[in-house]
Formats: sequence, structure tokens, C-alpha cells
Amino acid sequence: MIAPRQIATLWIGGQLSWLEQLCLRSFVTRGHGITLYAYQDVQGVPEGVELRDGREIIDTDDFIKYEKKDSFALFADYFRIVLTDRRPNVLWVDTDVYCVAPPDYPAGHVFGLESPSRINNAVLGLAPGSDLQRSLLKFMSDREPIPDFLPRRLREEYREARTQGTPVHVSKMPWGVWGPMAITHFAKQHGVTDQAHPQDAFYPVHFRDKSDFLKPPETVWRKLTKRTTALHLWASNKRALGGQHNGLAPVHSFLDMLCRAEGIDPAASPIVERGRLRYDANQVQGTAITAASASINQAEDFSTVIAALDLDDVTQMADVGGTAPSLCLALFHRFDCDLNCFDMVAGGTFPDRISPSAKAWYDSLRAAGVPAARLRIVQDLADVTPQDVIATLNGFGVHHKIAALDPMLNKALLVGSRLILDIRKGSGAFPFLRARGNANTVSEGQVDGRQQFRVVLSAEPSSTVARTVPKQDTSNKNSWASIATDLAGPKGWFREGENHSFLHVPRGDTLVVTFDNLDIAMEKRDDRRPWGWSFIEQQGWSALGVMAGGWTWFRDPFVSDTFSELRESGFFRAFSRVVFYGASMGGYGAAAFSAACPGAHVVAISPQSTLDKTIVPWEARYKVAWGQDFSGPYGDAAFSSQSAASVNLLYDPYVKADAAHAARFEGQNVTRWRCPLLGHRLGSSLNQMGVLKDVVYQAVEGNLTPATFRELLRARREFPRYQRELANLALERNHEALALRVADHVLSTRDDRFFRQLRARLN
Repeated sequence: MIAPRQIATLWIGGQLSWLEQLCLRSFVTRGHGITLYAYQDVQGVPEGVELRDGREIIDTDDFIKYEKKDSFALFADYFRIVLTDRRPNVLWVDTDVYCVAPPDYPAGHVFGLESPSRINNAVLGLAPGSDLQRSLLKFMSDREPIPDFLPRRLREEYREARTQGTPVHVSKMPWGVWGPMAITHFAKQHGVTDQAHPQDAFYPVHFRDKSDFLKPPETVWRKLTKRTTALHLWASNKRALGGQHNGLAPVHSFLDMLCRAEGIDPAASPIVERGRLRYDANQVQGTAITAASASINQAEDFSTVIAALDLDDVTQMADVGGTAPSLCLALFHRFDCDLNCFDMVAGGTFPDRISPSAKAWYDSLRAAGVPAARLRIVQDLADVTPQDVIATLNGFGVHHKIAALDPMLNKALLVGSRLILDIRKGSGAFPFLRARGNANTVSEGQVDGRQQFRVVLSAEPSSTVARTVPKQDTSNKNSWASIATDLAGPKGWFREGENHSFLHVPRGDTLVVTFDNLDIAMEKRDDRRPWGWSFIEQQGWSALGVMAGGWTWFRDPFVSDTFSELRESGFFRAFSRVVFYGASMGGYGAAAFSAACPGAHVVAISPQSTLDKTIVPWEARYKVAWGQDFSGPYGDAAFSSQSAASVNLLYDPYVKADAAHAARFEGQNVTRWRCPLLGHRLGSSLNQMGVLKDVVYQAVEGNLTPATFRELLRARREFPRYQRELANLALERNHEALALRVADHVLSTRDDRFFRQLRARLN
């Protein structure tokens, strides 16, 4: 009789998060022992899990990593192959594999398909002495290989590097080179791919759908089958869990259900996203940052912070005190921006000589390949210039009083700028920031026993942050009341509340209801009109403009009561077609208040469905509105819009929060128009592409079809933002060949510094 397979996995050392505890516990719960090999002390090991020294398998301190991601995954790929050779009856599982049913597999190969053509190695057993096992061991014995399965361009580059005497180390090769890539290649070579278990055995939720685990349980349950014995939970979800869910399992999600079933308390071992709140206790000493700590940490991952910036372009970025060289490098690579170091010390003063931290900042960025012409050290307040992004990490707001930043911010922080900083609880930083704009917490954690937050401030004029707008005198010709009264004319009307106003101009039998921010209209538009006013007028459409006096999300009884009155009075019945339109906050308004006109059509760009934190705990961008009441008939736009004849949602699926809001609109009347890599400010992107008016026109007229939309969206191929984001996405997914193809295409049509530097960096 063949003994059951032993289960084993690896954790180099340190604290296990609730996700690893959950997976380890699941094997114990189902009556199957599991061994956890480790090289350092491990905290949080569930009861019933056997802990053993990894040196029993590989006696080494050389934990080879993928250089770009600073990940132990490369060593783990090697460890599992050696483990299955030295422990022939072992079945390997990753620490993010959840046991659905006891893994009762006989001797021989055990692996599964993650896609029709790719084998994954998160669950792996190899037949002892098999050709597959020998080939993998031989392949991994060479740390500078030229793998046959890599793209030809990479193989040619690696051969050229070997000829030049600088062979490429495996740690610099694409993700999966010792993992799924190698397993798939050698399984094909030895003709054993037919032994791979089907996708629903271990990977019923594909990597691209990994966020399903953060959704309600039925999203995942319907993908499982009787053949599902293990479930790869994709540890890359930890980025979203750490960045958007405070390190916990989203309430009522599939992961939350598993934790409750296994008796795991996520709050006891929360996830801290890699690269987030990873503060160095030695980073700040007195008034300056040490040169050693100012060197760039390649492991730092600022993707969530960069996403929270919500900027289409960055031309100037300043690092206060030289605390964030890795963030500077990330922004330089993403936006091709100039980098400045404001050489400030405690008290907000500038030293007479360049400080050690500023020098280390400069040296580290030069060593990382940033041209000297793109770097500048500012040593005098008089030389401070406006910046798109300003950062102070673990400095002002933590070790130095944040008020000392005031003189610098008065010169450098303009409306639309972003400030990234760390804040220690009790420092008084939040009240200081509130006067300058909207501060959103993107992560939080414990540092030296004290709660600390990483915050992104969107600078706004003081008048735009949840303010009250006094009624304006129509005798002042420059006031909105005067402008709106003139626009309304003798046939229209203008109504004004404390924070909001309505402007109606009748024209044709199509009514377009727009939702806008008064401050943007008055301060950022030359004509001081609601969005698209001239365009609506040119089409002969009637208009109803709803204006908010700040970032209110229209959560005002005056707005709700006015829409209810319009509904009851039959106002909307005078029109043959009514369209509610808006973007972002305005998109929320359009979808939410369409309930006042059942049968209307909705065109919403990057909308929020609600900002009720009990419903969307992952939405961390709009803290200014968290205190608003999103109840009532116009509260949750995903539900109130269900009475509309059609709901057209335009959004970028790569903006996670926007995609999550779009997913909440589940009515049969919903059509989702995906606009990849055009960002949250999708309306601005479409406008710059020259297609926004066409999209809106076709939608208002009811003629927007998939074919029409695809044709209009083709303009993105030559849109600089899309090209840049496509290249960045390719790099994030380790598709350097695709990034180079984009660069070559762009440079064949125009000179572009970003793509010139990208090509130089990759070649």
C-alpha cells in the first residue's frame, strides 16, 4: 500500500500574516499534516503545523531572489524541486494554497494547469528520478542560463552579454523562469503535459480574476467543481488587502468566510503590503537622514501610492530632505519627470552646505541611471518652485513638526498638486492638512509601537473642501448667481441652496442633466459654465445643470428634495429623452439621481457607486465625503440607477477602485465601456484624444454601439498617456519585449524622451 503524500511548504522567516495562517490551518483542519520549512524564526504558526529547519533540505544562506521584485519566489521555486528529490513522497504547496479537500494523490507527477497552455507549480509533486525532475535540477544548477523557452530577443541579449563577459544572472530574468515557465517547458519536452490536472483542480480562479477572492463568496463558489481539491488564493492579492482593506479580509468576502470557517482572526496578524509602511528606524536621525539609509531600496513598491496620486502627468517632483529616493525613481520611470531635493532639516530651514542626506539622494539616483540634468538640489527657500508632487516620508509629520513645512508649501504646493507624507498619530498633522485640501490615507500600521499613516493630499483651494456657499448677490455680474440667471433667460430658471444650485435652460425635446463642481467651473474654465454647456447648446438640447459648492457628492436635502419635486411635478415628462451625465463625483450624481426620472438614460464616466464605508470599505480616495449620509432613495447609485432605461459606465479597468464601483452596477440596463489605461480622469483623456464629444453625442442619441465605441477608442493608440501606461503595465508584468515594441513604435513616429530613456534602460 502506498503511503499518503506528505505536504510541505516554505517560509524564510518572520511573521505569518492571516493569509498564510489560513492556508496552513486548512490542511490541518482536513486531517492532513503539513510541514513548514523555515530558515529563521517564524511567528504565528497555527497549531498542528510541523515546523522544521529548511537546512535539512538545502543548507544555505544564499536565498536567491528576483532582483526587480526583491522576492524569495525564485529560491522557493528551487527549494521545491530539491525537496521533491530528497523527500520523494512530498507534495509541495505554496503558502497561499488553501486546502478544499484532502489531497489524496498517488505517487507520480502532481501539477495543474493555470491556463490551457501553462502549468503552475503552486501545487507540485514529481515522480522520483523522473526525466522531468532531472531536467529541472540540471537546469537550476546553472545560475546564468539561456533558457530555450524565453523570447528570441532575450536569448540573443543573453548570448551577447555572455560573449561580452557579463552573463545575465537568473535573478535578473523574467518572473517564473524557474517556476511555471520551466515546469511547462520541460513537461512538454518530456511528453507529460497530459498528466496535468485540469484548471479547476487547483486554479479555478485565474490570476487575472484574483480579486474575486475579495468579493462575495458566491463569486468564487460558482467556479469550483468536484475536482477542486486545492485553491490558489494568489498572494499578489496582498497588495490590495494591505493597501485598500487595512490588511484585513473584506467583510462578507470569500476570504472573510474562509477565515471565519477556520477560526482565523485577520486583525491579529494583518497584512502589510510590501513596500508600504516599511520604515527604517535609522532613516531619520536628528535633523538629517543618514547617507546609508538614503540609498535606493529596490524592494520598495509604491504602486498603490502612485495610483492614489490620480495624476495623468507629472513634470516636477520634490523630495523634502531626501527621504524618498525610491519613490523619486519610480515617478521618474513612470512620468519622465524632473526630480528636486528640497534640502530641508528640522524647523523647515535649509543648511548652509549640502546635507549628507541630500548628497546621498543625488548619488543614489545617479547610480540608478537618472541623468544629472534631471536632478536638482534646492538649498534656499527663495529657489523653491511649484511642484506636481512633493514627498516627505518618515520626516515632517513623524519626527519633525509639520507646521515647519508651511513656508515651503506656500510656494511649491499649488491647486492640483499632491503631497505624500507619513503622519504619526497625535502629531496634529491632519488638521494642518485639512486647510490645504483633501487628505486620503493609503495605508497605516504600527511603527515603533505607534500608529502611523501614509497619506496623499490633493491640494485644493480652501473654498473647495466641503464648504458652505453663501447665496450670491445677482447684482454682482461676476457671481455664479448672476451668470446663471443670465443663462437661464426668461424661459428657464435658476434655484440656489446653501451648497448647491440648479440651472435649467429649455431648448429641444432632449434634456441633458449634468452634475458639476461650481469651483471648477468658476476657477478653471474660461467661460465659467457648467461642463459641456456650449456643446449641449450647439446640439439644441435642453439643459439642467446641477452645481455643487465643493466636494459634496450632492448629499444635500436641497438636491434630493428638488429632484423629488421635479419628478412629482412632471417636469421630466415634457421631454422625449432625458440623459443624466457626469464624471467621477458627477458620475455618481448622474447615476444616483436618475431615479427621479425612471426611463432616463445615464452616461457616467469613472463614477463612484457610493462612499458609504460599510458598503465600499476599499474606497479610500475621498475621505472628505466619508461623513456624508449615503442613505435614502438617491443614496446608492448602483441601486437607484436600476430604474433607468440604460446605464452607460465608462471606466478604466486598471483603476481598481473604479472597476470595483463599476462591478457594483449589476442591473440588466448596465453597459460597461472599458477604457483601459486612460486613468480615472477618463473624461480628460477622451477629451485630449478628441473623441469625448463624439462618445457623449452617440450616448445621448442612443447610438453608442460596441463597434462605434471601438472605432472611437482607436484614437488611444497614438495618445501619449495610453502609450506610456501600456509600456508601464508591460514592465510591471515583466513583458519587457512588449514595452520595447511600444517604445519602438512611438519613437518611429516622434521623438519622446520617456521612451528614449525606457529603451536605453532595457537595452
